Formats: sequence, C-alpha cells, structure tokens
Amino acid sequence: MKLLNQAIEKDQSGYVRLVPEEPEDMWHIYNLIQKGDQLQASTIRGVKSESSTGSVTTDRIRVKLTISIEDVFFDVQAGALRINGRNIAENRHVGIGQYHTLDLEMNQPFTLSKREWDLISLQRIKDACDITKQADVAAVTMHEGLAVICLLTQYMTVVRQRIEVAIPRKRKGSTSNYEKGLERFYDQVYRAIKQHIDFNVVKVVILGSPGFVRDQFFDYMMAQAIKTEDKVLIENKAKFLRVHTSSGHKGALEEVMRDPQIKARLADTKSTQEVKAMDDFYQMLNNNPDRAFYGYEDVRKAADNGAIGTLMVTDELFRAADIQTRRKYINLVEESKATNANVLVFSSLHVSGEQLQQLTGVAAILNFPLVIDSDAEYSSSDDDDARRAPDEVVEIDII
Repeated sequence: MKLLNQAIEKDQSGYVRLVPEEPEDMWHIYNLIQKGDQLQASTIRGVKSESSTGSVTTDRIRVKLTISIEDVFFDVQAGALRINGRNIAENRHVGIGQYHTLDLEMNQPFTLSKREWDLISLQRIKDACDITKQADVAAVTMHEGLAVICLLTQYMTVVRQRIEVAIPRKRKGSTSNYEKGLERFYDQVYRAIKQHIDFNVVKVVILGSPGFVRDQFFDYMMAQAIKTEDKVLIENKAKFLRVHTSSGHKGALEEVMRDPQIKARLADTKSTQEVKAMDDFYQMLNNNPDRAFYGYEDVRKAADNGAIGTLMVTDELFRAADIQTRRKYINLVEESKATNANVLVFSSLHVSGEQLQQLTGVAAILNFPLVIDSDAEYSSSDDDDARRAPDEVVEIDII
C-alpha cells in the first residue's frame, strides 16, 4: 500500500490518502475503517438523462463521492471491499443523504477521515506501507485425495483452492484403478500450484502431508516439469520444503509453522514471530502458569502491575462495533507499550490469530510471576515469598 498524504491534528482527528496495491491491502483497509468514518473515493454510477424527444438513457460515469460509513463488507477470497453509507458532500449526480456503495479498487486512491486516529490504526498504516514486512510464503497441505493450496502473508492465510478427488481403494491383484486415481489427484494439485503460486514473489513453498504423500507428489511434479520443459518449476525446485503433517487440512498449518525447519526458513517474517510468541506462551502456561495470563480481566491486572513482557491481541477486538470495547483494548496496548512491553497484533485470518482467538483474543507473557490472593489484587510471587513464613502454604488458582 502507498501512503500519498497524511494530516493528523493534535486532537488525533484528520485524514490519510492511500492507494491499495496488493490484495492484502484490502484487509488492512477493512481493519482501518469504522462506522462513522468518512470515505472519499471515485466510483462508477449510472446516471439517467432525458433527451429533447423524451427518451431516457442511462450512462455509466465515474464520480467522486464522500460518504459517512455505515456498513463494511470484506470478501476474503476475492479480496473485494464494499463500503456502504450516505453521501455527505455536494455532487451533481448524487444528492446529500442518498445511500451509495463504494467498491474500493486496486491502484485507485481514496481518502479516509476519522474523528480520532488511534495508535493501532496508525501502526497498521505504517506496517502496510513498509514493503520489507511482506511475507512471501505458500503452503500445500495434502493427503491422498485431499489438498489445500494456501498463500501465507503477514496477516492472512488465504485458501486459494481446495482439491478433492475420489481415489479407488487398492484391490488384491490389481492396483491400476488406484494408481490412475492417484495420478489424476496429483495432476490437479500440480496444475493448482502452477496457477496460484507466483515464484517471482514466493520464497518458500511448504509441502506437508502424513506418510510419504508429499514425497511422491514432489517426484511426480518434478517429472512432469522435466517432461513438459517447465523451466519455472525446475528453476524453483529448491524453494519446496517438505515436512510432516498429521493431515491434509488447513488446520495442519498450525503444526507446520512450529517445525524448526520452517522457523529457520521464515525467520524474518511477522507470522513466524507470532507463532513463536504463541509457543512461548503455551510453554510458560505449562511450566510457569503464573507468568502466562489470558482473558481481558487477568491481562488487565497484569498490566496494572507493569508485569507484561509480551502482549498478544487479535485485530478482531479492534473492529468491535462498540466504541468502549475498542477503547479498552487500545488503552491496554498503550499502557503495555508505556512499560516497554512487546505488543503483537495478530490477524484473525492467520493460523496463529485463529489460535489466539480461542483464548479470548488476548493473552500475555509476564516478566515476573503474579499470583492470585483472595483478599488482594495480583501481587509478585517474589514479594509473597519474602513475606511468607517457612511452613506457610499458599493456594494458587492457575489461570
């Protein structure tokens, strides 16, 4: 995404003018837009005109409109963003107060105005406009008869194609039908990879499956590439990274992203940073549970004690329709940053974000242990130890 202009006042009101350049930019814009914001963009609208003879014709012309946003719809697969609202600026073709739907287009500039720009929104613009933060990863998870082709970016895990092929069972004395079915399945996966993966952009293609399916498919794919003189696949052979997964479903990506080989190959991507943070959180929850909190109330208390080392929040919480709900999570982020906590905003469309969402959408790894005292707020376990008699037993509720 390209930032053309930005004017933010001292009271945090103002506007930004942006140009979406990639499909993922539409996801960023979806997260920026809130009900009540103002959006200015050009759009195609049908305009009726009547000739001197009384005949009526409809011409489709491009007009520039400014609407007060009421509804937003985002199609993940198509990367399409539609914003509905009332026109608030004079226009010879659209009356003030009249409803219109704006379809944001790639490479077409737009201006978004807010009464208040919070730090989450401003940081999202900064990240989206930083080309060095783009992740370039594709993944194919598969088992016999099922394959899922995915593109993994910083913020999204997008399923580009799901392939299901019925493969006959092996019969005693004859495996020809089974082999034909398997070849038909491999051929469809091979074609899907050629269609959906741009090797000029993608740096790593994760190929995961249980058993030897991934290896058998890889051999088939390379044999086909040599047979058809497919230079693109032959030259990018080294980009394929074969790993074990428990199944061919999209959910297997969660375990794939924990694989040490994957972490090493994707060490500079945001998604790996988030996966590592979730791994660290679960390890802390198992080994030292009074340093791993989740749920707003518990994390809030940890923040009040200045204990948060890493704060993890899903972007879905900042899209809440209720302003007070959004504000409390923004305040939590601001206060955590003020104590030098590492703040990670997870995408709800990424596998790591889906995992965090199952833990209420907010979790924290603490710098020091905090324990629950039934008569007081959270307190440092180190301080408790200093006050505790040698034989005193303290009951701790594990979060």
